[in-house]
Amino acid sequence: MKPNPVLVIRDGRPSMLRKAVVVEKLNYYRRSDILYQVTTAFCSRFLPKHGDRTVDQMKQAARSTKQNIVEGHSDGQTSSESELKLLGIARGSNRELMADYLDYLSSHGLSEWKGENPRFDALHRFCREHVDLADFQPFFDRWTDDEMANCALCLAHMVDKALTTVIEKKDKEFVEQGGIKERMTAARLGYRTDQKERIAALEAENAALRAEIARLRDELKVWKTGSSGSADACFGSAADAACSGSSGLGGPAAGQGQAARGGRSGISGRRS
Repeated sequence: MKPNPVLVIRDGRPSMLRKAVVVEKLNYYRRSDILYQVTTAFCSRFLPKHGDRTVDQMKQAARSTKQNIVEGHSDGQTSSESELKLLGIARGSNRELMADYLDYLSSHGLSEWKGENPRFDALHRFCREHVDLADFQPFFDRWTDDEMANCALCLAHMVDKALTTVIEKKDKEFVEQGGIKERMTAARLGYRTDQKERIAALEAENAALRAEIARLRDELKVWKTGSSGSADACFGSAADAACSGSSGLGGPAAGQGQAARGGRSGISGRRS
């Protein structure tokens, strides 16, 4: 079957469903989960427990980021539109969270660590090399608000970059391949094409088998004809030999009979 970029093959047959994405294996999802846990700990330690809407907003933004990544990739099996929409919401929530952290730093006389900050390289390397929550949790009670906020910002930047790349890739796939309707059509056409090719292959195989059977029948017929002629020839030779033998044996016997009859005639004459 000719390759079709829209057609999805699952278990050796055409399908309209895309391959499922295991989000737990995606580094940007794992970082978004760490970011949610960091944000929860940050709000608990450094923001008022009551009377400040920022706490709920930051927690909701962090949660929305990771949850929409999960839902987006889940819906992506059937709907490219839903996948793009939900991943876009995840990126928007992540950027909202980044803005909240920047507001906190600004309002407390602090700043985001960047390339010129001596601690930036170490923090960036740590966030890049670790994607397990267990690697971050020991610091939740030890980091200052400056350190924790900058760690959250570093993670958020990584998540944002990854989501932007994924969204651009999905957008290109949608433009080139279409969505669920195109995959449904491709799956159906692919199935029909596959069935036609299988039927054609079976018909060709049947034709080859019929030709082989005809050839074997002809060979059998020739063999039978040759065997029958040989048997007749052998039988004819044996009969001729038998007849010849009978004639030869009959000559002396006949002569002996005649001699016997002649002898009896002579005897009869003498008696007379």
